[in-house]
Amino acid sequence: MSSTGSPVACIELAHVSKSYGRVPALNDLSFEIPVGGRCALLGPNGAGKSTTLKLLVGSLRPDTGHVKILGSSPDSRASKSVVGYLPEDALPYRMLSVRENLEYIGALRGVPDVKGRADFLMDELDLRQYERANVGRLSRGNTQKLAIALALIHYPKVLLLDEPLNYLDIPTQEKVITLLDGLEGTHLVSTHIMSIANRLTDSVVMISNGMFLWEGTIEELKKRGSPDEPIEKVVARMMTGAS
Repeated sequence: MSSTGSPVACIELAHVSKSYGRVPALNDLSFEIPVGGRCALLGPNGAGKSTTLKLLVGSLRPDTGHVKILGSSPDSRASKSVVGYLPEDALPYRMLSVRENLEYIGALRGVPDVKGRADFLMDELDLRQYERANVGRLSRGNTQKLAIALALIHYPKVLLLDEPLNYLDIPTQEKVITLLDGLEGTHLVSTHIMSIANRLTDSVVMISNGMFLWEGTIEELKKRGSPDEPIEKVVARMMTGAS
């Protein structure tokens, strides 16, 4: 807690703008997520969600404004040591096997028992039968499972997940949800699917056209509609600016 009694910000964006050439992606975006928060970054396709995560992981820099992870710049060693990142279309090393990917990234991350950690994640995500297979030969779903394992290999305190359930069948989705539910730390999940936000998080930051739109708990979001109105309709109305 801060000296004022408010939760300490784990993830902070303040007046962030980012453009790709002349195409704006984010426009004066500001929001905070407290330590231990589980938040969905919700918005339509093209809202700027993936750009936001890339700024938070340090692969992009803002044109204006600042981005902080636990008070440090995303490209600092302090931030990189605590962040686990799953890009929307993750591509592990295709010429390495599943185990080689896990043990290589685990070694780079300084995981003490990297073999044991790789074993655990392969078993949790049903990848054991593919441990010696080159990633280039895996299905898209199994590649996604490996990418999730790579994001978790170093016990991250901060998880940045971009559409984490993409390409996964329903039983695997449930396994991933159970695994993520059991993890401590701060989670920011980028998605445009409300059911995923509802399963993985308890609060929402909503953006549209690169701009902040709304934030609050999922329960508060539900209350913005009538009792029998699906939450997806509430979200769609807010995103399109309908009354």
